[in-house]
Amino acid sequence: MKKIKDYLMLMKPSLSIMVVFSSVISYLLAPKVVEYNWTMIFLLFAGGMLVTGSANAINQVVEKDTDAQMKRTSTRPIASGRVSVGEGWAFAIITGIAGVLMLGYYFNWLSAGLAAFSLFLYAFIYTPLKKVNSIAVLMGAVPGALPCLIGWAAGDDQLSAGGWILFAFQFFWQFPHFWAIAWVAHRDYSAVGFKLLPANEGPTKFTAIQTIAYSLLLVPVTVLPYFNGMCSYDTVAGMISIGMIIVANLFMIGRCVVLYRTMEVSAARRVMFGSYMYLPVVMFALLLSKM
Repeated sequence: MKKIKDYLMLMKPSLSIMVVFSSVISYLLAPKVVEYNWTMIFLLFAGGMLVTGSANAINQVVEKDTDAQMKRTSTRPIASGRVSVGEGWAFAIITGIAGVLMLGYYFNWLSAGLAAFSLFLYAFIYTPLKKVNSIAVLMGAVPGALPCLIGWAAGDDQLSAGGWILFAFQFFWQFPHFWAIAWVAHRDYSAVGFKLLPANEGPTKFTAIQTIAYSLLLVPVTVLPYFNGMCSYDTVAGMISIGMIIVANLFMIGRCVVLYRTMEVSAARRVMFGSYMYLPVVMFALLLSKM
């Protein structure tokens, strides 16, 4: 049982669920998905969890020495020695292949190919780049946003405008989210050589104003679905949904402004937790407008 628990920890289940959640909502927003087929939703969720879990397992294999140096990550299965590097690679390869094949067989090979590409970018480009340059956040935002395209492609069999809008939404969302995390964990990250903040000096006004800038970029991106026909605001549900999105955007911008004004770790932590709330609220609001 302990070994099973360790394998589950390799997948970083809480992070994986959040990633796959975006994929499932994007799938449900696709125009060809007109009713909820719970079997297909489960299969998409399972395939996405396997691929995301594979990427997270590779991340832990590659960063085992780094993880061992940080209190927050020192108890991870590979960093602590409970799971060997060989076991980690075997787990990652099996889950990655299984997830890609599931998406290809039950949905289409476009979504499967995007999932494989996302896994590659996260595990082999973003992960090693974290110690090289802060551009790692930009590179990491691509596989971080690809689940939206994967879900859309699974439901629509193509990469149409709606999928790219959802991709842009999750892409821009990640910058204030990641920078808030890097701000809170700056001491640990800098001690092991991670370079994730946009300023070499660490948490600065420049970083804080960047979080505001990207939060402002989310405003037009999140209302764009109502203008390209993907969502509707002509119904009561549609009006409620666009109201939810406006409030969510004001909430996110407000938290980033407070960070800029105070420059405190506690404010960065509020941006971080606020971003965790912001993402599902906006996603559910978009889905509500389609009901």
